[in-house]
Amino acid sequence: MEVNGYTKLRGLYLKAWHRFMEESGLNPRDDADYTVIAEEDGKFMASGSRCGSILKYIAVDPSAQGLGLTGTVFTWLAKDAFEHGIRHLFLYTKPKNSFLFEESHFYPVAKTESVLLMEDKRDGIKNFIDSLPMAKEGVSGAIVMNCNPFTRGHRYLIETAASQVDNLYLFVLSEDKSEFPAADRLELVKKGTADLENVTVLTTGDYLISSATFPDYFLRQDTDVSAEQCALDCSIFTQYYAPRLNITKRFAGTEPASQVTDHYNRTMEKLLPKAGIEFIEIPRLESEGEPISAKRVRALLRQGKAEELRRLVPDTTFVYLTENNLI
Repeated sequence: MEVNGYTKLRGLYLKAWHRFMEESGLNPRDDADYTVIAEEDGKFMASGSRCGSILKYIAVDPSAQGLGLTGTVFTWLAKDAFEHGIRHLFLYTKPKNSFLFEESHFYPVAKTESVLLMEDKRDGIKNFIDSLPMAKEGVSGAIVMNCNPFTRGHRYLIETAASQVDNLYLFVLSEDKSEFPAADRLELVKKGTADLENVTVLTTGDYLISSATFPDYFLRQDTDVSAEQCALDCSIFTQYYAPRLNITKRFAGTEPASQVTDHYNRTMEKLLPKAGIEFIEIPRLESEGEPISAKRVRALLRQGKAEELRRLVPDTTFVYLTENNLI
């Protein structure tokens, strides 16, 4: 058995890998940072890939089941991740396949009927949740935001939500897949809400889901991926985050321009009340007849329209854009 690792698959080898994935019931994309392939006499016997901290495209030929190839693939992927400074790995699988990965020391985090999220740290999510502040007295609500970057629309949503609860927790997405770095987005939110005494700004950690990492590659092509993504997000939020902080309300802005995000809101509206959490949707703040959005701000940035942009962002964000020579 020959095992090799590749940063990029090309040509006929890439086509053969695609075929192996499809025969294994997966929907492959060319998005891997590193791929491991075990083959014998030119036949693919096992493979797995790493995309950032996510392990995906894990497949073993039926004739090679029981030979320990899953463990071999994971060892290679973990070594590569370590060499790239990644110390925490995740994978998504179908719930019925959890036993295949538990043998390689991956532990369940949360699941839906179709998706199971696992991590390579025992009690990893528990330890992260334990690092959050203790719950405060009174009614507590939450918003999960990307803020790419922080706008007056975000500020309006936060002010409106904060007026309806005693404590408001803002979870800013930790994943670095946006145009503005995670650390900068977090700092912009902190500076932009510093005057709101009942607002606490936190990071999501590695657990709340984003479209950049969601594992649609093993769902059927006719599956509603956004609904599955939101269901898993709701499961993680209600199972871990909400109990820690006694959160009973979750807020979100309306999404008139995004069908996918509006669908996400509708799914939260359906699922959160089952866990005792009220979902409250707040109409977007508008400027010149259009909702203020981070997407609109980024478009103005690209066009160099500083004065129009200034009307859409708080002073703290405008100062950041200026100091970083973005306008």
